[in-house]
Amino acid sequence: MKPQTKSEYSLAKKKGSGFGQSDNKNCGIYFPEIKRDPGRYLHTCPESVKKWLRQLKNAGKILMLITSSHSDYCRLLCEYILGNDFEYLFDIVITNALKPGFFSHLPSQRPFRTLENDEEQEALPSLDKPGWYSQGNAVHLYELLKKMTGKPEPKVVYFGDSMHSDIFPACHYSNWETVLILEELRGDRDGKPEDSEPLEKKGKYEGPKAKPLNRLSKKWGSFFIDSVSGLENTEDSLVYTWSCKRISAYSTIAVPSIEAIAELPLDYKFTSFSSNSSKTAGYYPNPPLVLSNDGKLTTK
Repeated sequence: MKPQTKSEYSLAKKKGSGFGQSDNKNCGIYFPEIKRDPGRYLHTCPESVKKWLRQLKNAGKILMLITSSHSDYCRLLCEYILGNDFEYLFDIVITNALKPGFFSHLPSQRPFRTLENDEEQEALPSLDKPGWYSQGNAVHLYELLKKMTGKPEPKVVYFGDSMHSDIFPACHYSNWETVLILEELRGDRDGKPEDSEPLEKKGKYEGPKAKPLNRLSKKWGSFFIDSVSGLENTEDSLVYTWSCKRISAYSTIAVPSIEAIAELPLDYKFTSFSSNSSKTAGYYPNPPLVLSNDGKLTTK
Protein backbone atom coordinates (compact mmCIF):
# COMPACT_ATOMS: atom_id res chain seq x y z
CA MET A 1 0.00 0.00 0.00
CA LYS A 2 1.08 3.60 -0.53
CA PRO A 3 2.45 5.71 2.33
CA GLN A 4 -0.38 7.49 4.13
CA THR A 5 -1.19 11.18 4.06
CA LYS A 6 -2.99 13.10 6.76
CA SER A 7 -6.34 14.74 6.25
CA GLU A 8 -9.28 15.97 8.25
CA TYR A 9 -11.66 14.08 6.00
CA SER A 10 -11.77 10.39 5.28
CA LEU A 11 -13.71 8.85 2.43
CA ALA A 12 -15.24 5.40 2.72
CA LYS A 13 -16.46 3.68 -0.42
CA LYS A 14 -18.65 0.61 -0.33
CA LYS A 15 -18.33 -2.15 -2.91
CA GLY A 16 -21.17 -4.56 -3.73
CA SER A 17 -21.38 -7.61 -1.50
CA GLY A 18 -20.30 -11.07 -2.52
CA PHE A 19 -21.98 -14.36 -1.80
CA GLY A 20 -20.33 -15.36 1.46
CA GLN A 21 -17.95 -17.97 0.14
CA SER A 22 -14.41 -18.04 -1.20
CA ASP A 23 -14.17 -17.96 -4.98
CA ASN A 24 -10.86 -19.87 -5.02
CA LYS A 25 -12.83 -22.97 -4.08
CA ASN A 26 -14.62 -22.78 -7.44
CA CYS A 27 -17.89 -23.57 -5.72
CA GLY A 28 -21.08 -23.92 -7.72
CA ILE A 29 -21.65 -22.06 -10.98
CA TYR A 30 -21.30 -18.38 -10.11
CA PHE A 31 -17.62 -17.99 -9.16
CA PRO A 32 -16.12 -20.19 -11.91
CA GLU A 33 -18.21 -18.36 -14.52
CA ILE A 34 -17.22 -14.90 -13.24
CA LYS A 35 -13.54 -15.93 -13.23
CA ARG A 36 -13.81 -17.38 -16.74
CA ASP A 37 -15.42 -14.35 -18.38
CA PRO A 38 -15.69 -11.30 -16.07
CA GLY A 39 -16.34 -8.96 -18.98
CA ARG A 40 -19.65 -10.66 -19.62
CA TYR A 41 -20.97 -9.62 -16.21
CA LEU A 42 -18.98 -6.58 -15.10
CA HIS A 43 -18.58 -3.00 -16.29
CA THR A 44 -15.19 -1.35 -16.01
CA CYS A 45 -15.00 1.80 -13.93
CA PRO A 46 -15.28 5.04 -15.94
CA GLU A 47 -12.02 6.95 -16.23
CA SER A 48 -13.69 9.96 -14.62
CA VAL A 49 -14.29 8.00 -11.41
CA LYS A 50 -10.74 6.63 -11.28
CA LYS A 51 -9.42 10.14 -11.85
CA TRP A 52 -11.67 11.37 -9.02
CA LEU A 53 -10.27 8.76 -6.64
CA ARG A 54 -6.71 9.76 -7.55
CA GLN A 55 -7.57 13.43 -7.02
CA LEU A 56 -8.91 12.65 -3.56
CA LYS A 57 -5.72 10.76 -2.71
CA ASN A 58 -3.55 13.59 -4.01
CA ALA A 59 -5.59 16.04 -1.94
CA GLY A 60 -4.63 14.13 1.21
CA LYS A 61 -7.89 12.26 1.78
CA ILE A 62 -7.82 8.79 3.30
CA LEU A 63 -9.72 6.36 1.08
CA MET A 64 -11.24 3.14 2.40
CA LEU A 65 -12.96 0.25 0.68
CA ILE A 66 -15.37 -1.62 2.97
CA THR A 67 -17.20 -4.64 1.58
CA SER A 68 -18.96 -7.72 2.90
CA SER A 69 -17.39 -9.72 0.08
CA HIS A 70 -14.53 -12.08 0.85
CA SER A 71 -11.04 -10.90 -0.06
CA ASP A 72 -10.55 -13.12 -3.12
CA TYR A 73 -13.89 -12.10 -4.63
CA CYS A 74 -13.15 -8.44 -3.87
CA ARG A 75 -9.77 -8.69 -5.59
CA LEU A 76 -11.29 -10.45 -8.61
CA LEU A 77 -13.87 -7.71 -9.14
CA CYS A 78 -11.63 -4.75 -8.35
CA GLU A 79 -8.80 -5.88 -10.62
CA TYR A 80 -11.23 -6.05 -13.53
CA ILE A 81 -13.23 -2.93 -12.64
CA LEU A 82 -10.45 -0.61 -11.42
CA GLY A 83 -7.28 -2.27 -12.70
CA ASN A 84 -4.53 -4.44 -11.25
CA ASP A 85 -3.19 -1.52 -9.24
CA PHE A 86 -6.50 -0.84 -7.48
CA GLU A 87 -4.95 -1.36 -4.03
CA TYR A 88 -2.94 1.84 -4.46
CA LEU A 89 -6.19 3.81 -4.66
CA PHE A 90 -7.16 2.82 -1.11
CA ASP A 91 -5.33 3.27 2.15
CA ILE A 92 -7.51 0.72 3.94
CA VAL A 93 -9.34 -2.29 2.48
CA ILE A 94 -11.77 -4.22 4.68
CA THR A 95 -13.34 -7.40 3.33
CA ASN A 96 -15.89 -9.78 4.87
CA ALA A 97 -17.05 -6.77 6.88
CA LEU A 98 -20.40 -8.45 7.61
CA LYS A 99 -22.39 -5.24 7.44
CA PRO A 100 -24.49 -3.91 9.11
CA GLY A 101 -22.85 -5.65 12.09
CA PHE A 102 -19.59 -3.87 11.23
CA PHE A 103 -21.22 -0.68 12.54
CA SER A 104 -23.47 -2.02 15.31
CA HIS A 105 -21.31 -4.67 17.01
CA LEU A 106 -18.84 -4.03 19.80
CA PRO A 107 -15.11 -4.52 19.09
CA SER A 108 -15.10 -7.63 21.29
CA GLN A 109 -17.88 -9.13 19.17
CA ARG A 110 -16.30 -8.39 15.80
CA PRO A 111 -12.50 -7.96 15.94
CA PHE A 112 -10.38 -7.27 12.88
CA ARG A 113 -8.38 -10.16 11.46
CA THR A 114 -5.29 -10.24 9.30
CA LEU A 115 -5.21 -12.17 6.03
CA GLU A 116 -2.71 -14.60 4.57
CA ASN A 117 -3.37 -15.92 1.06
CA ASP A 118 -6.96 -14.71 1.47
CA GLU A 119 -7.44 -16.82 4.60
CA GLU A 120 -8.35 -15.12 7.88
CA GLN A 121 -5.72 -15.28 10.62
CA GLU A 122 -5.62 -14.24 14.27
CA ALA A 123 -7.90 -11.61 15.77
CA LEU A 124 -6.37 -8.20 16.46
CA PRO A 125 -6.92 -6.31 19.72
CA SER A 126 -6.87 -3.03 17.75
CA LEU A 127 -5.86 -1.52 14.41
CA ASP A 128 -2.38 -0.01 14.46
CA LYS A 129 -1.76 0.74 10.78
CA PRO A 130 -3.51 0.93 7.40
CA GLY A 131 -3.64 -2.15 5.19
CA TRP A 132 -5.95 -4.98 4.12
CA TYR A 133 -8.04 -6.61 6.86
CA SER A 134 -11.05 -8.87 7.30
CA GLN A 135 -14.20 -8.47 9.45
CA GLY A 136 -13.71 -5.79 12.11
CA ASN A 137 -15.77 -2.96 13.53
CA ALA A 138 -16.28 0.75 13.04
CA VAL A 139 -15.03 1.64 16.54
CA HIS A 140 -11.49 0.33 16.01
CA LEU A 141 -11.47 1.72 12.47
CA TYR A 142 -12.32 5.19 13.74
CA GLU A 143 -9.53 4.98 16.31
CA LEU A 144 -7.11 4.25 13.47
CA LEU A 145 -8.44 7.24 11.52
CA LYS A 146 -7.79 9.46 14.53
CA LYS A 147 -4.21 8.24 14.57
CA MET A 148 -3.73 8.67 10.82
CA THR A 149 -5.24 12.15 10.62
CA GLY A 150 -4.06 13.50 13.97
CA LYS A 151 -7.62 14.74 14.53
CA PRO A 152 -9.73 13.95 17.62
CA GLU A 153 -12.89 13.73 15.49
CA PRO A 154 -12.04 13.05 11.84
CA LYS A 155 -14.98 13.39 9.49
CA VAL A 156 -15.93 10.38 7.39
CA VAL A 157 -18.03 10.44 4.22
CA TYR A 158 -19.39 6.98 3.49
CA PHE A 159 -20.77 5.95 0.09
CA GLY A 160 -23.18 3.01 -0.14
CA ASP A 161 -26.15 1.69 -2.09
CA SER A 162 -27.99 -0.20 0.67
CA MET A 163 -30.09 1.57 3.28
CA HIS A 164 -30.03 -1.54 5.49
CA SER A 165 -26.33 -2.42 5.30
CA ASP A 166 -24.71 0.93 4.57
CA ILE A 167 -26.56 4.18 5.06
CA PHE A 168 -28.65 3.60 8.18
CA PRO A 169 -25.96 1.89 10.29
CA ALA A 170 -23.17 4.27 9.22
CA CYS A 171 -25.35 7.25 10.15
CA HIS A 172 -27.08 5.83 13.23
CA TYR A 173 -24.22 4.00 14.95
CA SER A 174 -21.14 5.87 13.69
CA ASN A 175 -22.55 9.34 12.95
CA TRP A 176 -20.77 9.39 9.59
CA GLU A 177 -21.85 11.57 6.70
CA THR A 178 -23.56 9.29 4.17
CA VAL A 179 -23.99 9.44 0.40
CA LEU A 180 -26.70 7.11 -0.89
CA ILE A 181 -26.12 5.74 -4.39
CA LEU A 182 -29.73 5.55 -5.53
CA GLU A 183 -30.24 3.94 -8.92
CA GLU A 184 -33.88 5.08 -8.97
CA LEU A 185 -32.49 8.54 -9.78
CA ARG A 186 -30.84 7.34 -12.99
CA GLY A 187 -32.28 8.93 -16.08
CA ASP A 188 -34.52 11.26 -14.07
CA ARG A 189 -34.49 14.63 -15.89
CA ASP A 190 -31.90 12.99 -18.20
CA GLY A 191 -29.57 12.71 -15.19
CA LYS A 192 -28.27 16.27 -15.66
CA PRO A 193 -28.14 19.28 -13.34
CA GLU A 194 -30.33 22.28 -13.99
CA ASP A 195 -29.26 24.40 -16.96
CA SER A 196 -28.94 27.35 -14.61
CA GLU A 197 -26.05 25.70 -12.75
CA PRO A 198 -22.57 26.96 -13.73
CA LEU A 199 -20.95 24.75 -16.36
CA GLU A 200 -17.81 24.18 -14.29
CA LYS A 201 -19.92 22.68 -11.49
CA LYS A 202 -21.89 20.23 -13.59
CA GLY A 203 -21.32 16.51 -13.15
CA LYS A 204 -20.64 14.78 -16.46
CA TYR A 205 -21.48 11.32 -17.74
CA GLU A 206 -19.37 9.22 -20.07
CA GLY A 207 -20.71 6.72 -22.58
CA PRO A 208 -24.37 5.82 -23.17
CA LYS A 209 -26.99 6.94 -20.69
CA ALA A 210 -28.27 4.35 -18.27
CA LYS A 211 -31.78 3.15 -19.00
CA PRO A 212 -34.18 4.85 -16.57
CA LEU A 213 -35.70 2.52 -14.02
CA ASN A 214 -39.47 2.17 -13.88
CA ARG A 215 -40.24 4.45 -10.96
CA LEU A 216 -43.98 3.98 -11.50
CA SER A 217 -44.22 0.21 -11.47
CA LYS A 218 -47.74 -1.03 -12.11
CA LYS A 219 -47.23 -3.58 -9.37
CA TRP A 220 -45.35 -1.59 -6.72
CA GLY A 221 -46.06 2.02 -7.63
CA SER A 222 -43.56 4.83 -7.16
CA PHE A 223 -40.45 4.30 -5.04
CA PHE A 224 -40.91 7.79 -3.60
CA ILE A 225 -44.63 8.46 -3.14
CA ASP A 226 -47.81 6.52 -2.50
CA SER A 227 -51.51 7.26 -2.67
CA VAL A 228 -53.66 6.81 0.43
CA SER A 229 -57.41 6.50 0.07
CA GLY A 230 -59.32 9.25 1.80
CA LEU A 231 -62.49 8.99 3.81
CA GLU A 232 -65.89 9.04 2.16
CA ASN A 233 -66.33 12.05 -0.15
CA THR A 234 -62.67 13.07 0.27
CA GLU A 235 -59.84 12.91 -2.22
CA ASP A 236 -56.95 10.51 -2.01
CA SER A 237 -53.78 12.02 -0.60
CA LEU A 238 -50.18 11.55 -1.68
CA VAL A 239 -47.68 10.55 1.00
CA TYR A 240 -43.98 9.84 1.14
CA THR A 241 -43.17 6.14 1.07
CA TRP A 242 -41.28 4.54 3.95
CA SER A 243 -38.21 4.27 1.71
CA CYS A 244 -38.37 7.93 0.72
CA LYS A 245 -38.57 9.06 4.35
CA ARG A 246 -35.57 6.89 5.26
CA ILE A 247 -33.52 8.53 2.50
CA SER A 248 -33.96 12.04 3.89
CA ALA A 249 -33.59 10.85 7.49
CA TYR A 250 -30.30 8.94 7.20
CA SER A 251 -28.59 10.20 4.03
CA THR A 252 -26.60 13.40 3.83
CA ILE A 253 -27.19 13.47 0.07
CA ALA A 254 -28.42 11.01 -2.57
CA VAL A 255 -26.93 10.70 -6.07
CA PRO A 256 -27.66 8.41 -9.04
CA SER A 257 -24.03 7.24 -9.25
CA ILE A 258 -20.51 8.27 -8.30
CA GLU A 259 -19.99 9.12 -11.95
CA ALA A 260 -22.60 11.87 -11.58
CA ILE A 261 -20.33 13.80 -9.19
CA ALA A 262 -16.87 12.67 -10.30
CA GLU A 263 -16.08 15.77 -12.35
CA LEU A 264 -17.33 18.30 -9.85
CA PRO A 265 -14.69 20.36 -8.03
CA LEU A 266 -13.53 18.63 -4.84
CA ASP A 267 -14.69 21.66 -2.86
CA TYR A 268 -18.18 21.66 -4.41
CA LYS A 269 -20.80 22.49 -1.77
CA PHE A 270 -23.74 20.10 -1.84
CA THR A 271 -27.10 20.92 -0.30
CA SER A 272 -27.86 18.26 2.31
CA PHE A 273 -31.19 16.87 3.43
CA SER A 274 -30.62 18.37 6.88
CA SER A 275 -29.96 21.87 5.55
CA ASN A 276 -33.65 22.79 5.56
CA SER A 277 -37.06 21.27 6.21
CA SER A 278 -37.51 20.02 2.65
CA LYS A 279 -37.30 16.27 2.09
CA THR A 280 -35.92 16.86 -1.41
CA ALA A 281 -32.97 19.18 -0.72
CA GLY A 282 -30.31 16.46 -0.68
CA TYR A 283 -31.01 14.90 -4.07
CA TYR A 284 -28.29 15.64 -6.62
CA PRO A 285 -28.44 16.77 -9.36
CA ASN A 286 -32.21 17.21 -8.86
CA PRO A 287 -35.00 15.69 -6.81
CA PRO A 288 -37.06 13.01 -8.57
CA LEU A 289 -39.76 14.41 -10.82
CA VAL A 290 -42.48 12.74 -8.74
CA LEU A 291 -41.36 14.85 -5.76
CA SER A 292 -41.56 18.14 -7.65
CA ASN A 293 -44.87 18.98 -5.97
CA ASP A 294 -43.32 18.70 -2.52
CA GLY A 295 -45.86 21.05 -0.98
CA LYS A 296 -48.78 18.77 -1.84
CA LEU A 297 -47.37 15.74 -0.04
CA THR A 298 -48.10 14.74 3.53
CA THR A 299 -45.92 12.85 5.99
CA LYS A 300 -48.33 10.22 7.25
